Amino acid sequence: MNDESLLQFPCDFPIKIMGTGGSDFRPLVVELVRLHAPDLDENRITLRDSSGGRYQAVTIVVRARNRGQLDAIYQDLSGHPRVAVVL
Repeated sequence: MNDESLLQFPCDFPIKIMGTGGSDFRPLVVELVRLHAPDLDENRITLRDSSGGRYQAVTIVVRARNRGQLDAIYQDLSGHPRVAVVL
């Protein structure tokens, strides 16, 4: 089955990024996503701290244009040392 058939582009696509927390984590991941989605809407970003406060989860909803754009976002996020998981 072709992966492209699972999503119809353009579409709103949530990306959850988890990593070591701190006041600079949200801006860091937003900057990485914005490289590939310059039209990112700040109102579509949520932040949640872990119970111990050491980790944060940032969910960013992007308006995805194609599979290549999503792959590039995932690659940049996954390659950053502060990012533990990208879903």
